[in-house]
Amino acid sequence: MRLAPYLRLLRENPAFARLYTAQLISFGGDWFATVALLGLSLELTGSSALAALVLVLQTGGFALTAPLAGTLADRFDRRKLMVAADLARVPIALAFLLARDPGTLWIAFVAVALLAVGAAVFEPSSSAALPNLVDPHQLPEANVLLGSAWGTMLAVGAALGGLVAATLGRDAAFIANAASFALSAALIVGIRRPLQQPREVGAAGGGVGSIGRSVGTAIAFARRSRVVASLLLSKTTFGVGTGVVLMLAVFGRNVFGAGDAGIGLLFAARGLGALLGPFLARSVVGLEDRGLLLGIRASLVVVAVCYALFPIAPTIWLAALLVFGAHLGGGSQWMLSTYGLQRSTPDAIRGRVFSFDYGLVTLTIALSTLLAGFLADALAPRLAVWTMVLLIVLAGSGWVWFSRPALARLDEPPG
Repeated sequence: MRLAPYLRLLRENPAFARLYTAQLISFGGDWFATVALLGLSLELTGSSALAALVLVLQTGGFALTAPLAGTLADRFDRRKLMVAADLARVPIALAFLLARDPGTLWIAFVAVALLAVGAAVFEPSSSAALPNLVDPHQLPEANVLLGSAWGTMLAVGAALGGLVAATLGRDAAFIANAASFALSAALIVGIRRPLQQPREVGAAGGGVGSIGRSVGTAIAFARRSRVVASLLLSKTTFGVGTGVVLMLAVFGRNVFGAGDAGIGLLFAARGLGALLGPFLARSVVGLEDRGLLLGIRASLVVVAVCYALFPIAPTIWLAALLVFGAHLGGGSQWMLSTYGLQRSTPDAIRGRVFSFDYGLVTLTIALSTLLAGFLADALAPRLAVWTMVLLIVLAGSGWVWFSRPALARLDEPPG
């Protein structure tokens, strides 16, 4: 894996470097707060289902907001949207400080949902803007770096967040999260390169009534190409079994008895896999359409195998290694599908396509996590994990079947 092209991109493109740094800081704060909040929920309620609600609200709030946010990303200045989303999340993140007992835990849940609304505005805007922020030949490297940013700060943020929560207290983690949004906004304000191509204001439509049109635009575009449709369904396929991630908190705190630090370790292993996965995928399968689809197939297998072995790991360190392996696959498929969609989607509808992509996957993850929470309370932890793995296998098999015609056409010789 050669790092020189990535370092050169950061050095030569200060606008992209600002966006990349802003996302690193913001993601790090998110995981500080998530680890602390998962630990707080388990401590105050003893219920895995209520702890799952933290992750459900994160993804569900995102999914419900994403269609409208995609229209906004195609209609208004993407830089201003991202800055506004960051600044609005500062006071919301501080609301976590008010959750002190079971009676006030609802405040944290409301804050999680509102933070997800902000993320639903920020993330599609960022993904849609990226092809305008870098030159075409830089887009693969930019995608690898941004694809790994989430994993980088999950690895660092979750590990440090667990330690901070265990040593300085959870309030310190919540304050760090709020500060991260302010720093992110300050960095994005300084981006001077346009984040979208010139077009008439209001070209994408607006208002609540545009949600249906936004979804319709994305679906109509996907129907033109089985490759695009396969890429658009890739994240959602993985999302079907992503509720298994809730079990990292259950295993870290309850099965291995390591408290918030144990939760942080397993989430950090997840992040390290998601960090390295995009780099590995690019070097192994390349970035042509055929390689993208084959890479996603391989990622499905890796995720299923590693999580199938996770429940029988005798130590938390071996469990962390398996989590790392699973999310090498997860991080790979996220970058591969994102790059493929960016490359094939016109700028005028890119915000709506990505909001549909992210909205669909986050809705799937929300339902999967909710299911995992109930399974964790109703079944032994091992059985709960294996049930979620079975869902991954079933959904993955469906995706492989769906993408076969696209791959067959790509295998045909030209002419």
